[in-house]
Amino acid sequence: MIEYNPHSWFKLIFNNDSKNIFKQLWPPMLMLLFYTSGIVYVFDVYFDVHYPGATAVHSLLGVVLGLFLVFRTNTAYDRWWEGRKQWGSLVNVSRNFALKVRTALGEGHKEDKEYFALMIGNFAFAMKEHLREGTDIDEMEDPDGTDLKKTIPTLGHPPQYIVNSMYDRLNHLMKSGVITGEQLIVIDQDARELMNVIGACERIKNTPIPYSYNMYIKKFIFLYSISLPFGILSVTHYWTIPIVVIIFYLLVSTELIAEEIEDPFGTDDNDLPTDNLAAKIRANVKEALTD
Repeated sequence: MIEYNPHSWFKLIFNNDSKNIFKQLWPPMLMLLFYTSGIVYVFDVYFDVHYPGATAVHSLLGVVLGLFLVFRTNTAYDRWWEGRKQWGSLVNVSRNFALKVRTALGEGHKEDKEYFALMIGNFAFAMKEHLREGTDIDEMEDPDGTDLKKTIPTLGHPPQYIVNSMYDRLNHLMKSGVITGEQLIVIDQDARELMNVIGACERIKNTPIPYSYNMYIKKFIFLYSISLPFGILSVTHYWTIPIVVIIFYLLVSTELIAEEIEDPFGTDDNDLPTDNLAAKIRANVKEALTD
């Protein structure tokens, strides 16, 4: 995720992100420029054919397209913000989990505290990588007596395995009389919440924008752009060429931004800072569970 000053207008206008979008769009923009130039030459210069009513038609189509794009960007941002709320919840749940374990274990039990400190942190990193459809083994930290780095690559759902391992440890502590059944019930609330959080994030990741909607908005942008020269030619004449290219850039760049943020768990510039959040969780739980 890009960190920036929202009050710095000059840097925001001329930032690298705009340049990256332009690099993606310059080939179709160039094709559209030649296409529009041909339309202007044939219908405005050579035949001098104009239909003023086309301007009104395209104005109406522009309103409809604008509504489509507003809905598209709002939907994409809602997914991005929902992902951020779930990761914020993970930060809070992890801290609460660590504090409850520390209180339940009381004095001593250093080995058990270290185990939960490492495994809660491992869950955050495993969840981050699972949402990216992979696992960085180097980010895992093996508690004593485990072989997590060898086990994780063989699993289909590493975060689930980590939570299950913590449940086994809690159950063993209860049977050993270290914690009571009531304490286990209290701790269980946060352990269950870990799986609820990752389930919500998986819902966001695995449920894309409906295909038909995604397809038709792209068709609408394409058809609107290639027919726009006919709609404004009678008013703008030669200026039709740069106007069409600029409008195309604005429309398609909005769609590209929506595509990028609708899956907020990747490594794109505008995705969530899950690496930093996972590192924060690991640091917080280690601090909470260190005597």
